[in-house]
Amino acid sequence: MRHRKDHRKLSRTWSHRRALLRNLVTALFQYERIETTVAKAKESRRLAERLITFAKRGDVAARRHVARFVMKPEIVIKLFGTIAPWYTERQGGYTRIIRIGRRLGDAGETAYLELVKSTEQKEQDRLARIAAAEAKETALKGDKATKDKKAKAEESAAEEKPKRGRKKADSGGTSSPAPAKRTRKKTVSGA
Repeated sequence: MRHRKDHRKLSRTWSHRRALLRNLVTALFQYERIETTVAKAKESRRLAERLITFAKRGDVAARRHVARFVMKPEIVIKLFGTIAPWYTERQGGYTRIIRIGRRLGDAGETAYLELVKSTEQKEQDRLARIAAAEAKETALKGDKATKDKKAKAEESAAEEKPKRGRKKADSGGTSSPAPAKRTRKKTVSGA
C-alpha cells in the first residue's frame, strides 16, 4: 500500500532530489520548455504549478516564498512579471507533459515538460521566430556582400604578388646560382 507516500524519490537523497527539482523548475521558467525523463517531469510539474499559483497571488510573502526555491533572481522576476499574468483566468493545469520516446543510451522514457500557452501567445512566438529568421537571413546576405568585396580585394592583391614556387623576374637579367648541395663523407673506422 502507498499510504502517505505522495512523491517519487528518484533514487536520490533528500538534498540531491531537492537540488535537482529546483534546477528543473528554474530551467522550466527560464526556457518555458525542458526535456527530461517522465518521472522527473511529473515531480517538477507538481512544484512548478504550485509556484505559478504563488506568483498569481503576487504579494510580497508569495514572492519571498518563490525566491527561496527558484535558483536565479531574474527568473523570479520573469515568473511574477511575465508568466503569472498568462494564467490569471486559468485555475490550474499550467504545464503539459509530452512523451517523446526512449533514450538510446539507457532506454529511459523521456518527455518535454512545457508551459501551456494560449493561441495568441503561440502566434506571437511564431511571428517573433519568423522575424528573427528574416533578420538573420538579411544579415547573412550583408555578410556575403562584404565577403565578396574582400575576395575581390584579395584577388587583386594576389595578382600583384608572385605565386609560390615561381621566382620574380629580375630587372638585371641575371640570377644568382643555386647553392651547391652539401654531402657528408662517410668515415669508416678502421682496425
